[in-house]
Amino acid sequence: MGKFLAQYMPVNVSAHGAKLDELNAMVHWLMLVLFVGWGIYFIVTLIKFRAGKHPKAQYEGTKNKFSTAFEIGVVIIEAVLLLVFAIPTWSRWVTPPPKESNPLEVRVMGEQFAWNIHYPGADNVFGRADVKLVDSSNPVGLDLKDPNAKDDIITVNQLHMEVNRPVIVRLTSKDVIHSFKVPVMRVTQDAIPGQEIPVYFTPIKASGTEKWEIACAQLCGLGHYRMRGYITVHEKAGFEAWLRENAPVPLAPAGAPAPVVPPPPVVSAAI
Repeated sequence: MGKFLAQYMPVNVSAHGAKLDELNAMVHWLMLVLFVGWGIYFIVTLIKFRAGKHPKAQYEGTKNKFSTAFEIGVVIIEAVLLLVFAIPTWSRWVTPPPKESNPLEVRVMGEQFAWNIHYPGADNVFGRADVKLVDSSNPVGLDLKDPNAKDDIITVNQLHMEVNRPVIVRLTSKDVIHSFKVPVMRVTQDAIPGQEIPVYFTPIKASGTEKWEIACAQLCGLGHYRMRGYITVHEKAGFEAWLRENAPVPLAPAGAPAPVVPPPPVVSAAI
């Protein structure tokens, strides 16, 4: 029954999304059964205990075990949903992907009203970031004096990733509480100032020409409605090409005149 309703859910392109959709569908089936069951019970009660049939009130109430048995049945069903489906699904979702799977790690910093995304570059090591260095051209406060920062890439409202490669999003905020919501990945997580919260998912379909949205699901100010970004899921070759195209200009070799090295490019999406 879960799979029957899951087909009517919004598009899912994450590895863990199918299980969440099935769980969601099963909960809705249970709610439907409870709605119909309690509705029938209410109607039967109105008819059976109407004033015309019982002109004198019976203060001791009815004497049967149906209500107790029904309530015990509901508790058992809810326990099965929780212990057999919900907790195992949650456990798989919050378990970090193994190093052997070569996960893509990115930092996502919310602010009023944009998503700043920081990639570690070719060396796969994040450069040092300092809040004192944050400005309009350096939204994550990247320290360009740090050797590990020289190849880092920064985008605004654009999250690029590779199909079938696990993603670790290290989520935080620079001002107020935001909520990082990616419906197609079945991901919703608050971004809280002063905390870095990891989020894990694996895209299983390339986006092609589709635009998959990153929304803010927490009211964060007057511009909340326009705080949205976009996800692009590439094939492996396409993602590697995107990294090359957006990599900072490399430093000149020793002995050569040193060029002026700009900060990592900030790639923005239209809001």
